[in-house]
Amino acid sequence: MWRHIASNALTFLIVALFLLAGVVAWGNRQYSAEGPLEAAICLKVESGSNMRIVSEDLADAGAIAYPAIFRIGADYSEKASQLKAGSFLVPEGASMEEIIDIVTASGQSTCGTEIVYRIGVTRVLAEVRELNPETEEYEELAQFNPAEDEAPEAYLQKREAADTQYRVVVSEGVTSWQVMTALNGLEFLDGEISEVPAEGSLAPNSYQVSPGDDVGALVARMQSAQERILAEAWANRDEGLPLDSPEEALILASIVEKETGGYDEVRTVASVFENRLETGMRLQTDPTVIYGITEGRGVLGRGLRQSELRAETPYNTYVISGLPPTPIANPGRLSIEAVMNPEETDYIFFVAKSLDPRDGHNFAVTLEEHNRNVAAYRALEAEQAE
Repeated sequence: MWRHIASNALTFLIVALFLLAGVVAWGNRQYSAEGPLEAAICLKVESGSNMRIVSEDLADAGAIAYPAIFRIGADYSEKASQLKAGSFLVPEGASMEEIIDIVTASGQSTCGTEIVYRIGVTRVLAEVRELNPETEEYEELAQFNPAEDEAPEAYLQKREAADTQYRVVVSEGVTSWQVMTALNGLEFLDGEISEVPAEGSLAPNSYQVSPGDDVGALVARMQSAQERILAEAWANRDEGLPLDSPEEALILASIVEKETGGYDEVRTVASVFENRLETGMRLQTDPTVIYGITEGRGVLGRGLRQSELRAETPYNTYVISGLPPTPIANPGRLSIEAVMNPEETDYIFFVAKSLDPRDGHNFAVTLEEHNRNVAAYRALEAEQAE
């Protein structure tokens, strides 16, 4: 009798183990399988939240079907304690495993509201935008110039939200004085820059920041990034360039940055200036003269006078030979790489194709060809003036 009971118990145990194994296998499949979410969502994880709250929010949004499996998976993968606060884009059909990776990774929000401060050559713009999860594109809520305009209500509301992200975007071709002035005017950053950073030393790029970040630390990030870009480009430069140091390359890159109408021609513009340097021809470029007048403190706002073009100053490349003493702006990576690896051309002249600088330039090898291009441009100016 006892033998019969033991045999039945063993059989029951084996069946139970098989059933358990089946349940575990089913759970694993559900955990890694494509989820039921039909359209991407922006999942907001509050500070102090936990996987139970997150799983319930996901279930309410139709992103997961089995909250318990979601929590077990988080525990089993030892990621339950790594939950980050923020707003996270959960794509259509994301599995529970993928969602857990999303909410436990870097902690950098990937959706929600973003306030972007764009430091441009002519002005600073503050833009409030929100990511549409379905299109995965940002939609603008408000835009204004913080130095001139009253902050709109949308900006004030989003400034109060704990999950709002902040970004500072430095455009190619801005001067260090412009960057310093703009950053010192951002009230959500701490500290102040008392001295203008060296011209050309700041890498134009997009920088994610947080309220309370130190302005000096942000500038240091920009400088470190530019140092890396310059060092890498110098290490991979073409042989035989008429440039003796990375510093000279940075100066020329800043001139190319200010002269380039479109980035598809940046290596061609670089070739023109390097051809001039190699032949001993003066660079003869207006942006250097303008920098000598303004010292990078804003836009000149008018045409150059003949007296200014004739004046012998360190930045007047119509008068001096070679490069000016410093960069005239902060060049981007493409311009830096362009002067290190210019296009192979015989061009030594160029003039704008039209009154719109985005249309680029007409290039020429001979003075005769260049004069024809200049005449065509003057005709466009005359036509515009009528």
